[in-house]
Amino acid sequence: MDFFIAITKALADQNRVRALLALSDQEVCVCQLIELLELAPSTVSKHMSILRQAGLVSGRKRGRWMYYRLPGKTAPEVVRRTIALVRQAACNDPRIRKDAERMRKILETGKELICERQSMQRRKKVAVEGPAAV
Repeated sequence: MDFFIAITKALADQNRVRALLALSDQEVCVCQLIELLELAPSTVSKHMSILRQAGLVSGRKRGRWMYYRLPGKTAPEVVRRTIALVRQAACNDPRIRKDAERMRKILETGKELICERQSMQRRKKVAVEGPAAV
């Protein structure tokens, strides 16, 4: 029962559903998800942590960046069925379609450029507002 509750709680937030669907069938760097969702890095990290705890995404750390993807065929059947249901339920949603197009452009841009731009923005914010701003 706890597993089911974790899954339903993970799906109870629009941004987590958007992030889940943005992964599609590829591995994505957290900086790319930050770019898509237009949320603070800490907020995106928290959302991804909740999705991970529910088993809906898997992640790996490389250097200072986290990479996320949908779980593979070894995931529990309930997870695979849940992801399929979310995809089916959201496939015609205008926001999800817009996200898919934006994610395509983000992936074309390349994560190195996006990650560097976000790092520069954080450094500027710290310089202007102080360390507590980030």
